[in-house]
Amino acid sequence: MTEAVRIEDADEGVWVIFRGLPGHPMMWVLILSELVVFGVMLCAFAMARRLHPDLFAVGQAQLSPILATINTALLITSGWCAARGSASAALGRTQRARAWLACAIALGLSFLAVKGLEYARSIAAGHGLESDAFFTLYFLLTGFHALHVALGVVILAVVAWAADDEAVETGTAFWHMVDLVWIAMFPIIYVVR
Repeated sequence: MTEAVRIEDADEGVWVIFRGLPGHPMMWVLILSELVVFGVMLCAFAMARRLHPDLFAVGQAQLSPILATINTALLITSGWCAARGSASAALGRTQRARAWLACAIALGLSFLAVKGLEYARSIAAGHGLESDAFFTLYFLLTGFHALHVALGVVILAVVAWAADDEAVETGTAFWHMVDLVWIAMFPIIYVVR
């Protein structure tokens, strides 16, 4: 056995793997499983694009890279605010932690508003979930991500209420996963041809 997992740690079981990571270990189990799901979905998108390059080029041309770039900036800034909130909670600065988390929440809600605008534009142009392979995968991927943004907003609101150090770290870890997934999705969906 490796040094990290010794016999004395057997009562801790799998949790010893997550020792040293911020927040609660169960959140890291969730984060890893969500990253696998998103990874599979992004691979499916990339494989479908390889099989139907013309269809995907036409579909991609219908999207707004400007709105996607705005959303990228919103999520990255929101992640920074969440990290500042976590740092403030670690120092026992409850009010400051809540203020930073409120900023992260507001930016997350702004992301959802911009995504809603992008969906409305696509639907108004006649593109829906069943239009073609590109828009089916586009709406599934970005919709699943938007659901995670909404869940992340709720998680940040809940942990901001108590502003407990571990709870804020746990919520912020989830929020950073949401950021990371978008940073991977943005070039695959909007940029790579």
